[in-house]
Amino acid sequence: MSALTFAGGIHPAYHKDRTSGLAVQAIPAPQEVIIPLSQHIGAPAKACVEPGAAVKVGQMIAESGGFVSAPVHSSVSGTMKAIEPRPGPMGVPVLCAIIENDGTDAAEDTAGTADWKTASVADLRQKIQSCGVVGMGGATFPTHVKLSPPPNKPIDTVILNGAECEPFLTADHRIMLEHTAAMVEGLQIITRILDAKHAVVGIEVNKPDALDAVRSACASTDIRVVPLQIKYPQGGEKQLISAVLRREVPSGGLPMDVGVVVQNAGTARAVQQAVTAGRPLYERILTVTGSAVPEPGNFLVRIGTPVATLLTHCGVSADRMGRLILGGPMMGFAQRHADVPVTKGTSGILAFLETESAILPPMACIRCGRCVRACPMRLVPSQIAACCDHRLFSHARAADAMDCMECGSCAHECPSRIPLVQKIRLVKAEILAARRKTA
Repeated sequence: MSALTFAGGIHPAYHKDRTSGLAVQAIPAPQEVIIPLSQHIGAPAKACVEPGAAVKVGQMIAESGGFVSAPVHSSVSGTMKAIEPRPGPMGVPVLCAIIENDGTDAAEDTAGTADWKTASVADLRQKIQSCGVVGMGGATFPTHVKLSPPPNKPIDTVILNGAECEPFLTADHRIMLEHTAAMVEGLQIITRILDAKHAVVGIEVNKPDALDAVRSACASTDIRVVPLQIKYPQGGEKQLISAVLRREVPSGGLPMDVGVVVQNAGTARAVQQAVTAGRPLYERILTVTGSAVPEPGNFLVRIGTPVATLLTHCGVSADRMGRLILGGPMMGFAQRHADVPVTKGTSGILAFLETESAILPPMACIRCGRCVRACPMRLVPSQIAACCDHRLFSHARAADAMDCMECGSCAHECPSRIPLVQKIRLVKAEILAARRKTA
């Protein structure tokens, strides 16, 4: 079948060749892990282990802080040294559990569901919740919440996101190749929980080996595997739904409003591990690459591993690194230093040379409309940015600023180098703050 796509979007250079063919390597656990208690959307987890206590791999060290929350588990065995604020990936200190690794990897006893096909949906959802599974594409929304739609919003289709459209990142590509069966089984578990009639896997055509592997794994199932055009942000939930099903999520709405749930390839694998083995989410696969990385690769990493440890493993020289980004170059966040930990949502670590990291000054908007053509949400980014400049936040709200997914397509295309995403992000923060005041 022909490759599917959506309206808008851009075609950035993808830079995936250095790592797409490299198999996942397991990185040894560090001597000390720094595990944030808030590494998901929603309420932070609450510590349930005191400093000085001995912990095991997979042991819960912080329980959910509410329904929209997720527990946190230890990624090493050893001693809880402290629970204290440490630098976080979002630029502000976050409460973290500091655990000294004893090197034994003594693990907490876990048990999976004997037969998920006959187990109750409530038990399956509870298993996913207790294992701390969250969206691993970067959004980190607690998975059990996403799998609990209200009764008046039945789900008929589950879409597995195998697009991985962010430049440089290849972790999901390797999951689709190396953990195909687990990913597909995870999708089947998700489909059963939601009682959905259809399941679809969407994969960009620049991953032909993944398309072949997943098609082969799905041959004896009702799962449909579809090719997607190479375009950014093809992996956005709303764009994926538009491309695969030709449904449009309404302004301010969610995929469940059109009967769809979208899950990431890595999340499906984590669901399978949680349900079949009772394995908590305490490690993840990510990509380390960039012009300042002599030895890039895809790695299986314990949550809480300092980013500096991974950079050292990959031969990165700190004095040559000009820019450090967690996530992809389009939607990731630049870091001031490498003393931040890997979290459940860390899909990649990108390090670039100083020569590639210069920030050029912006110029005046020339009203060319390239940001409008690129916007996958059909917004007018230049208008919203102007509202930011003049603090016209009510006007920005009327221009649907809250529908912005912060994909960065507009800024990528802007010939005047205007930081459109940052301006829109500020606008959204002001709108949310105003809502809280009137709530």
